[in-house]
Amino acid sequence: MEFEQLYAKHFKEIHLFLRSLCNDDYLAEEITQETFYKVLKSIDQFDGSKDFKAWIYTIAKNTYFTYYKKKKKEVDEDLTNHLIHEVDFLQKLSNEEDAFLVHQFLHQMNEPYKEVFSLRTFGELPYENIGRLFGKSSSWARVTFYRAKKQVINYMEGIDNE
Repeated sequence: MEFEQLYAKHFKEIHLFLRSLCNDDYLAEEITQETFYKVLKSIDQFDGSKDFKAWIYTIAKNTYFTYYKKKKKEVDEDLTNHLIHEVDFLQKLSNEEDAFLVHQFLHQMNEPYKEVFSLRTFGELPYENIGRLFGKSSSWARVTFYRAKKQVINYMEGIDNE
């Protein structure tokens, strides 16, 4: 059987299988393409001693897990870097001199950044409550806090570089 026929015969079921694993149609399509690329590269090694369909499913499953491990490692590294940055930022806020500089900068910030940053950092309010105070969503509060925090970080880095 030609590769094009194998592809046409098995693509849909492999795609559905991968979609059930990752719950993302776009990602399932990408991994399905990668699976068939690997099938094409190693079709000469298939000796027929096993079911062909099972062989393709095994390649698809392994391709998914390889992708997942790689992505998890990237996410873990990003999370670690983010947490290190957060700890450094919080340490600066606990330092009396740096905290004073942050408060000084807060008085210059525009609303709603100033208030959202203060409510989250000093009032320790959850994003849901901050959003409700402004008549907005928790996502809005999260984004506004992130933008305010970036402004504070940029300000503090500017002072450190002087």
